Amino acid sequence: MHLSALIQDFPSQSTFKPSPRPYFNHSVEFKSAQTPEARAKKLDEVGLNVFSFPAEIITGCDFLSDSGTTTMTSEQWAALHLGDESYGSNRGFFKLMEAIHETFGAEFFNDPSTNQPNAFLFHQGRAAEDAIFKFIGALDDNQIIPSNGHFDTTHANIEANGMKAINLFSPELKDGNSNSHFKGNMDVSRLEKLLQEKGDKIPVIFITITNNTGGEQPVSLQNIKEVYGLSRTYKKPFFLDACRFAENAYFIKQHEEGYKEKSIKEIVHEIFSFADGFTISFKKDGLSNMGGGIFIRNNGLFIEKYPEILDGLMNYQIIKEGHPTYGGLSGRDIMALAVGLKTIVRDEYMNFRISQIQDFGSSMAEAGLPVLKPFGGHALYLDMNKFFEDTALKAGDFGGISFTALLLSAYGHRACELGYFAFGSYDSKTGEETFPEVNFVRFAVPRLRYEKQDLDHAVASVKSLYDGRDKIPPVDVIYGKELTLRHFKARFKFRNS
Repeated sequence: MHLSALIQDFPSQSTFKPSPRPYFNHSVEFKSAQTPEARAKKLDEVGLNVFSFPAEIITGCDFLSDSGTTTMTSEQWAALHLGDESYGSNRGFFKLMEAIHETFGAEFFNDPSTNQPNAFLFHQGRAAEDAIFKFIGALDDNQIIPSNGHFDTTHANIEANGMKAINLFSPELKDGNSNSHFKGNMDVSRLEKLLQEKGDKIPVIFITITNNTGGEQPVSLQNIKEVYGLSRTYKKPFFLDACRFAENAYFIKQHEEGYKEKSIKEIVHEIFSFADGFTISFKKDGLSNMGGGIFIRNNGLFIEKYPEILDGLMNYQIIKEGHPTYGGLSGRDIMALAVGLKTIVRDEYMNFRISQIQDFGSSMAEAGLPVLKPFGGHALYLDMNKFFEDTALKAGDFGGISFTALLLSAYGHRACELGYFAFGSYDSKTGEETFPEVNFVRFAVPRLRYEKQDLDHAVASVKSLYDGRDKIPPVDVIYGKELTLRHFKARFKFRNS
């Protein structure tokens, strides 16, 4: 009997949980030993602001962000050595052009010989956003940019350039009983109403995939098609904020009818077939530690309506970032990015990536923790309103800040408050605090970095704080309450401490 026939009598390894990781560890770095008392002392010194806490003394998981925190593959490390640091037309630029063609479509990156630039590289996504919003903002006064959910820095870039950012969250996101797999969708009826009432002030429509502000929830292709349809009816260019495009494609494959047999790569191509352009931070689904860009479709509605913006973007890029063929990136970064884009759409990578997040979320839920469901692709969101609902803490006590400070000092895990403080605002004239629709603490999981043991410890740590939630005190803001992007800069202290 042949061995291939014999093994059919035994269960497949795919039935075992957990299944083997689809990668090997290439290298390891040992953490520094730190006591809870030492972490608490340092956190007090930085005013309980977890952004200011030194990363090198974190002993648990660093969930602050999945942006630029990826552990790169051996292929990417090898590509670094092939980096060409030429000032103009480096080797990596052409490799990246090929990768963009293969991943998103050839219409988003013209060969330089055509003299029709439509791809603009930047050192990261927020720099790219500032560039395009600067030129869009100059078109008219009092413009509005609607989205299913602008992230904090996107929102800030829009408003810094004289426009208003509006989030049109789906009704399912706010419905705690909804079982929708696509809570990241845009509210199409509200969008149409906005277009009818203020269409002359809307220069472009955005959809963020996945919807990070909206609990990292994915967007369905059906919703993308509906928003695209409205964009054609009202003749408004349609853009994607595409930071986590591959993770969004995975959820379409898993949960949207007609896509189970399609590859991640095929679904990505279909998503981008509806876009007139996209902004992107490659520090997420580029599997890169740095990089971003603006990519505009040839013969799309954006170019048709605003052809003069293209040369302006290139001029801005040259002045702020450098030659268009490196755009603020080293040749090494560009080579690593070109390889990362090929890895991110591999089904085996994405299956493991999402499975890791799903397992993390299931463990949170099984521990009785109020985590947003369904679980997303890069992060878990702890609902702080439900976390503290049976305690005396009020909205202005900013319990999410207290929670993240205690989690870091007591257990060594760094998470990020993205709720009433991060997305809220304070009017120093009236003394009124405005709170957003959502109140989360985010656990963003860096790609290819942590293993189950690490995440299980984080679950146990959160559970410990949840069990003692009535002992978690409020915080007072001692600096930065009235500032924009205040969560990056503010300082706090525990009340009565």
